[in-house]
Amino acid sequence: MVKRAGGALLLAISLDHASPRPISTQLYVALRELMLSGRIAAKARLPASRALARDLGVSRTTVIEAFERLAAEGLVESRVGAGTFVSEVLDAERPRQPSAQGTSPPARQPPRLSRAMDWAVSRFSDRPRLPHSPRAFVTGLPAFDSFPMAQWARLAAKHWRGGREDVMGYGAPCGYAPLREAIAAHLRANRGIACTGEQIFIVGGAQQAFNLVGTVLLNPGDQVWFENPGAIGARNSLLACGAELVPVPVDRDGLQVEEGLRRAPRFRLVFVTPSHHQPLGHILSLERRFALLRSAEQAGAWIVEDDYDGEFCFGRRPVATLKSIDRTGLVIYVGTFSKSLFPALRLGFMLVPPSLVETMGRVSAAFVQGVPSSVQATVAEFIEEGHFATHIRRMRRIYEERHDALCDAAARELGGLLAVARAESGLHTIGYLPAHVSEVAAARAAEARGVIVSPLARFCIAPVAANGLVLGFGGIPPAEIRAGMAELGQALHGLLKPRAASRRAAPANGMAIG
Repeated sequence: MVKRAGGALLLAISLDHASPRPISTQLYVALRELMLSGRIAAKARLPASRALARDLGVSRTTVIEAFERLAAEGLVESRVGAGTFVSEVLDAERPRQPSAQGTSPPARQPPRLSRAMDWAVSRFSDRPRLPHSPRAFVTGLPAFDSFPMAQWARLAAKHWRGGREDVMGYGAPCGYAPLREAIAAHLRANRGIACTGEQIFIVGGAQQAFNLVGTVLLNPGDQVWFENPGAIGARNSLLACGAELVPVPVDRDGLQVEEGLRRAPRFRLVFVTPSHHQPLGHILSLERRFALLRSAEQAGAWIVEDDYDGEFCFGRRPVATLKSIDRTGLVIYVGTFSKSLFPALRLGFMLVPPSLVETMGRVSAAFVQGVPSSVQATVAEFIEEGHFATHIRRMRRIYEERHDALCDAAARELGGLLAVARAESGLHTIGYLPAHVSEVAAARAAEARGVIVSPLARFCIAPVAANGLVLGFGGIPPAEIRAGMAELGQALHGLLKPRAASRRAAPANGMAIG
């Protein structure tokens, strides 16, 4: 440690005259680090600016600029007639030094996480994959190559011309009023929901909606029925709120309401994807929809309906929403434009019952940062001019073509290694593996060949009998789907070769594939 910064100081400072970074900044950073690390002691006297400039081969002005920046932070202080000294405040703050035996003190543990997040981090240790570009078979991406960019660019430019104050300010916390009205009109016409613009709240994507729902409606320890398997984003939001997620099985008719009542009769909230289950794609039957509404009313519980991919149906009209038959005001409907338009918008919305309008308005004012008003204005006019409805109709045809391309390629390339389910809607489907094949190993083998698939277990909060891979197709052109399926076939064949050889040696103990 330097008590009187002099010759030793010069050895610790390296200045790069070829760097675009100003020399005064380099000197300031070097001195600052030496002081904060304790290598220059608190109360130590620094060399005079003229002497330090001479020794470092820089101008005195450069040294003075560095000293002034250090003084502005309180790291040094100048004393008239005495010189420049390192602040004595650093004496108490400098890092602890190694002991006489040369061992460093034990590292301090960081402050603990909340109990909810500590559990979540330990339970779901894998980091979510955030896809940036289409690639077989990434989920969650729409068809960028089919977006009507010319129409969008025209509307976006229109809202920036002239410096309109309504799109340049912070904007209303509840959202841009014309967009709220446009969404309400779309829901009335296309999703069978009787609502007003006042009930619509604009948020930064569906994830923010889930965060707000948890904040407003849940206390730590509240029981939440959660589809198993189920949506990852909603799961993480509810866990962060301290909710106790109760895994409720899903079959071909959707959420098993009776099983939910058996496991947690005093539930506080239900999270459900009734029009297109995430990730299995099943539709909640009408009988179970009414049973769910009755059960929630009797328990005094809320229902969060995530209309996940509900508008992208193949060969039929979209299924009516759960909200459209809600007569008790218990359903909170969540939608997003991430796939109906594109993810970078970070634009979603909540439709809340009249009883929650005032509360959600106050919460939005307190917590919602808001989506840029220019984006909201562009989306509003995109809907009002009819482009949105036209785009949805066109994308249904495109996604059906891509779905069929995936199923045909799977039948040709996989030969029974993966039973790909034909979906009725959405931008992904499930490929079911034989029971003896590890879905995690299959996903790793696929990734080694440049193909991205998600193990079904990643969507589960409790074990399920199904064993499979989630395959996205929405953002991938048919030619790339076919190429990706060929690579996936090679990956699975390579994975199963050792097991196939083992079964040939002992055929009585094996399971036939295909």
